[in-house]
Amino acid sequence: MNDYILKDIKAFRLQDSVKSARKLFKSFPITHFPLVEGNKLLGSFAEDDMQTIENKVDLLQSHTHLLNSFFTDEKATTLELLKIFADNNTNIVPVLNTDKNYIGYYDLCDVLDAFSTSPFMLEESKVLIVEKLENDYSMSEATQIIEANGGKLLGLYISEKHDGFVQLTLKVISDEINEMMHTFRRYDYKIISSHENDKYLEDLKYRSEYLQKYLEM
Repeated sequence: MNDYILKDIKAFRLQDSVKSARKLFKSFPITHFPLVEGNKLLGSFAEDDMQTIENKVDLLQSHTHLLNSFFTDEKATTLELLKIFADNNTNIVPVLNTDKNYIGYYDLCDVLDAFSTSPFMLEESKVLIVEKLENDYSMSEATQIIEANGGKLLGLYISEKHDGFVQLTLKVISDEINEMMHTFRRYDYKIISSHENDKYLEDLKYRSEYLQKYLEM
């Protein structure tokens, strides 16, 4: 991700004025921007907070109580960065090097572009969402089910937790998705995602329609 570290806009300094900070926020579509002194990150000002300061000639050093503390390092993965963006409701994340010095920032749009062009996203595949009791599920088991049915797993993650259950979102390459879903069901996984030509659901639908016709006789 080092290629995506930006240095186009200079960070705020303590001696910068509120007026100049507002001007920067007005010129660029950013939610936050870092305050740096002596190459050390002090935090980031939010545009919303900057608008609440009445005196535009004030120096930023008078308002450090408004600073937000979040940052990343050069080794952060795309998923780690996306979590930082989401947790802080920001589209800018400051980057520190191994010496804890400020070296630039990540822009959310760039990180999303990097994620969307990764093989995980671009590889032609199917998305399968399965659910099981949290105490019973196993990622290794899910992987084995996929591979046992001739599939290839591109990635998986826990997409939801509720009432003691977890949902796994699986990105798979498979020509035998029905067999794979059948195996998941045999291992007590519930299929949450909908799929065309799901033989199990088609069979249930057929039996339901047959029963309904029988009851109407």
